[in-house]
Amino acid sequence: MLSYQHHYHAGNLADVHKHAALSWVLEYMTRKDKPLSYIETHGGRGLYDLGADEAVKTGEAAAGIAVAEPWFATDHPYSSTLAACRAEKGATSYPGSPWIASHLLRGDDVLHIAELHPQEFEGLYDAVPGAHVHAQDGFEMAYSMCPPSPRRGLLLIDPSYEVKDDYVAMPNHLAKIAKIWPVGVLMLWYPILTDARHRTMKSAILRSLPDAFNHEVYFEPAREGHRMVGSGLVVVNAPWGLDDELANLTNHFAKL
Repeated sequence: MLSYQHHYHAGNLADVHKHAALSWVLEYMTRKDKPLSYIETHGGRGLYDLGADEAVKTGEAAAGIAVAEPWFATDHPYSSTLAACRAEKGATSYPGSPWIASHLLRGDDVLHIAELHPQEFEGLYDAVPGAHVHAQDGFEMAYSMCPPSPRRGLLLIDPSYEVKDDYVAMPNHLAKIAKIWPVGVLMLWYPILTDARHRTMKSAILRSLPDAFNHEVYFEPAREGHRMVGSGLVVVNAPWGLDDELANLTNHFAKL
């Protein structure tokens, strides 16, 4: 489906959870002097303006990054990326995951990012000029790329979950990609909604990939009637130390 546009939700608490984890993993992986592949199945537009009417209307950034930014030291890769984005793109800018990856990765690393929505694709193409941007289904792109070259790398799966079929499809996608790219770090994000529809999906994933790392945080809805009350990540081949990094983040969320 092509109706979802993330600029209404950019910088919310789920983005804080996902982007802080992504930034930490990418910084960790780039400590080794070997090139990486970065693949993202649902890139969005890559860069957002939190001063735009869409972001202000929902109030999700005001309840998200505006509250959470003090949690991170200035030398944390999430903080440094936020600062770099604002310095380059303006004080109200917010980096999506493609921009974060483009900023943290190096000249010999390779980025492949898919986005089907025409308007979002156009913004993404402009936001990350050094990346290979694909106007195609994200999983079709991922299957065609995996295993990638270089073989070290990270795949981010971050769909909109607009329809319940997304929850049904994710366990199979993750297990299949893990089989064809066994050394890849595979990161799946999912929302936690009031109806807890993620639970069956998560159980299926952890049955097929029992060594995967799972992390969830919970928070109050950003506004009355908003159904998202948490954010989850499943990480296959999680780098050493990620559990401690996200345990610290859990403590901050618990104090909201």
